[in-house]
Amino acid sequence: MPVLVIAVLFGAAHMLTNGQYGFHRDEWQFLSDARHLDWGFVPYPPLTAALEFLGLKMFGLSLVGLRLFSVLAQVLVILASGLMARDLGGGRRAQIFAAIAVALSPLPMFEATEFQYSSFDLLWWVLLAWCVIRLLRDDEPRWWLAIGLVAGLGLLTKYSIAFELVGVLVGVLLTDARRHVTTGWFWAGGAIALLVFAPNLIWLIRHDFVSYHFLQSIHARDVHQGRADGFLRGQFLLDANLFAAPVWLAGLFACFRDRRYRMLAWMYVVPLLLFLFAQGRAYYTCGAYPMLLAMGSVVGEQWLRTLRPAWRGGIAALMFAGVFAIGIYAALRIVPIASSGPLRDFALRNNGDLREEIGWNELVAQVAVIRDALPAEQQAHLGIAVGNYGEYGAIALLGPHYHLPTPITTINSGWLRGYPQPPPTTMIVLGSSRERADELFTGCRVAGHTANALGVLNEESRDHPDIFVCGRTRKPLSELWKHGPDFG
Repeated sequence: MPVLVIAVLFGAAHMLTNGQYGFHRDEWQFLSDARHLDWGFVPYPPLTAALEFLGLKMFGLSLVGLRLFSVLAQVLVILASGLMARDLGGGRRAQIFAAIAVALSPLPMFEATEFQYSSFDLLWWVLLAWCVIRLLRDDEPRWWLAIGLVAGLGLLTKYSIAFELVGVLVGVLLTDARRHVTTGWFWAGGAIALLVFAPNLIWLIRHDFVSYHFLQSIHARDVHQGRADGFLRGQFLLDANLFAAPVWLAGLFACFRDRRYRMLAWMYVVPLLLFLFAQGRAYYTCGAYPMLLAMGSVVGEQWLRTLRPAWRGGIAALMFAGVFAIGIYAALRIVPIASSGPLRDFALRNNGDLREEIGWNELVAQVAVIRDALPAEQQAHLGIAVGNYGEYGAIALLGPHYHLPTPITTINSGWLRGYPQPPPTTMIVLGSSRERADELFTGCRVAGHTANALGVLNEESRDHPDIFVCGRTRKPLSELWKHGPDFG
C-alpha cells in the first residue's frame, strides 16, 4: 500500500504539471501518425501511435489527457519497482526506497512529462525484469508466458528492447536458469512474443525493412553530432538517481553473487556492453536500473539490520534525504513546474526538450497569415512543404482550424502518404534553408519567420527561422518521391 500511494502521488504531480507549454516535436509526429494507423511506421513500431489514437478519441487534442498514458506507465514502473523489492525479500523500507529512487531518477521522471515511445519502452523493460524475478523466485516456468507477452509488446513499442532480450537469453544460458530451455513453457513464451510481434514484422517485410534503414541513419547522425558521447557518465547522472548509485551497484554485485538471481546481472551487463560498443545513447539502458535498485534496496535493508539503531536510522535518513535532494534538482530541470517566473526560466535554460514544446501554435498561425496574403489564384493551388515531422504534425492537426491544406513531406512516415494530385503550383516552405528551398523549388522569396511569444530559441526559431513562398518544384514530385523517404 505505501508503494501504491507513492506511485499515485507522483502520477498526480505529473498530471498537475503536464499542461504548462505545448506538445513536443516528437509528440506531433505520434499525433500525426495516430491519424494513419498501420502495423508499422518508418521510425518505430505501431503501439505508441495506437495509444495516441485512443487518446485522441478519449480526450481530443489535450496535453494532460494525451500524456495520461505516459503518466500511467510511470505509475506502473514505480509500483513494479516496489514489487520487485518485495519479491526479492525486501521489507517495507526497501520497497519504499526502491519506489522513491526510481520515481526521482531523471529519465523515468522525464518519461512521464511527454508522450514518448521511450515511456512505454521503459515500462516493458521493468515488467520484463519483474516477470523474470517471479520466474526465478518461485521456479515457476509458466512465467515464460508473461515474459513472452511483455517481450512482444516491447517489440511493438521500440526495437531496442531486443538488446534486453539478448540479455535474457544470455542470462538463461549462463546460469542455472538454462534448465528452462528444455521445458515447453520457455518455447511457448518465445512463440507468444513472435505472435504478438508478427503483424509489425510482416509490415517491415512488405516495406523493405525501412525502419532498419531509418535506425541506421539516425544512429549515424547521433554519433556524428555527439549524442552518443558520455554513455557511461549518463548511467549515473541520467538513468538513475545519482545518490542511489551505491544502491544499484550493490544490487548488481548481489545479483552476481546470488546463484538464484544471477540471470538479472546478465540482463543488465549484456545490453550495457552492447549499447556501449554500438555507441548507443545513455538513456537506452534506463529500464535496467529499477531491478538493480530493487535488489540493492533489499541488500541495503539487510545490512542496516546489522547496525546499531542510531546508525541504522541515521544512514537511512541520509539516503532518503540525498535521493530527494537529487530528485528535486532533477525535477526543477525536467518537469514543467511553472508557466512563468524564475522556475520556468531555469527549466527552459537547462532543458532542450521543454524548449521544443514552445511556438507550434504561433508557427501554424503564421503560415495561415502568409496564406491569406497570397492572391486568390495562388491560394487555390497551394501546398505546404515541411522539413521535419514536428512541422508536419502541427500543421496536420492545428491547420484545419485555419483551413490549411494537409502538409507535404518526404520525412519519415509522411513519405508514405504521398503528395496531392494535381501537384500544387504555389508552395509555402518551412524547415528549410534558403539554399535548400532554391534547390527544390522555383521563385522562392522570404514571406515570414518562425517565432514564439516567449522568445525561446529552439530548432524552429534558431535553425531554420525563415518561411518561404515558392513556385513549383524543379523536378516532378514523383521523381522526388523515388529518392525517399528522408529520415529525421
